[in-house]
Amino acid sequence: MRAATYHGTGDIRIEEQPDPDIEAPTDAVIQVTHTAICGSDLWFYREHENPEEGLAVGHEPMGIVEETGEEVRNVEPGDRVFAPFSLSCGQCEFCRKGLQSACINAGFLGPDGGIGGAQAEKLRVPLANGSLVRIPDRYADDEDTLESLLPLTDVMATGHHGAVSAEVEAGDTAVVIGDGAVGLCGVLASKRLGAERIIAVGHHEDRLDLARELGATEVVSSRGDEAINEVQELTYGGANHVIECVGAESSLETAAAVVRPGGNIGYVGVPHVEDPAFLEPLFFSNASFTGGPATVRNYADELMADVLQGTLDPSPIFTKTVDLDGVPEGYQAMDDREAIKVMVKLDR
Repeated sequence: MRAATYHGTGDIRIEEQPDPDIEAPTDAVIQVTHTAICGSDLWFYREHENPEEGLAVGHEPMGIVEETGEEVRNVEPGDRVFAPFSLSCGQCEFCRKGLQSACINAGFLGPDGGIGGAQAEKLRVPLANGSLVRIPDRYADDEDTLESLLPLTDVMATGHHGAVSAEVEAGDTAVVIGDGAVGLCGVLASKRLGAERIIAVGHHEDRLDLARELGATEVVSSRGDEAINEVQELTYGGANHVIECVGAESSLETAAAVVRPGGNIGYVGVPHVEDPAFLEPLFFSNASFTGGPATVRNYADELMADVLQGTLDPSPIFTKTVDLDGVPEGYQAMDDREAIKVMVKLDR
């Protein structure tokens, strides 16, 4: 099979790799039909992380089941499915709590997860019973629906996890920090949960325009102290519900500065910080700081139901589409901020 592989900073190549096989009776092999490039993929693309060269990349797969192990019961060959970026057994202590991203028997897709990369023609999915989400047959060939479901593999569920962690409820004011795909999905999630006001904070006018289309009632495009002051003015001293969707030191500092005392920050941007000084104001304001990797499998069914009934559509976050050969171009486009999120469609 062909797969996108990592070869150092800014170097993604399409190479031949061995086809995946069933290695355990709980495995499934899927033919990947759709996948995506994630903002978190840019961390290794920019050398902030250093996976082993030659490893396959990507963690947002959708496809058709090709083969299953003898203990797989929830899907069968021919089913259209998608998989979360974090696989899960569905049976351990944490899976039973709805914390599938902490499953003790599975792990993460992508170059650091030890399982495989999803930007490839095929993918082995361990623990298929707990990991794979089956798409109903009537939607299995509806391209528009599939493109709306693809963000559920990661970014839509991640934005939702941020909103849930920030305890956004009907009538609330939510501040969403970050105008990337996760931030835009945080806007969608806040709207879905009934927020009355949604303030999107970012630096790119085109993305903030899209945030308005997706449900933001106000946008803030300034930076640093100016942005903090603007949000505080809009919220009369801070918001009770803040969703941090970047993970950079500056965005975490902004979140800590705009959360109201006793409020909640839901953080879902992978933290990359050298100085954790932003925690001190949270301590003195008794603000909660909760979040982490999205428990995608825990949210998948409810989010899929909304997509299928037409009340949720995160597909506008895809602003560029490539085939497998175009994956290196897709990484470059996202690195250059020419695309918000890139969808990869494979011929089948």
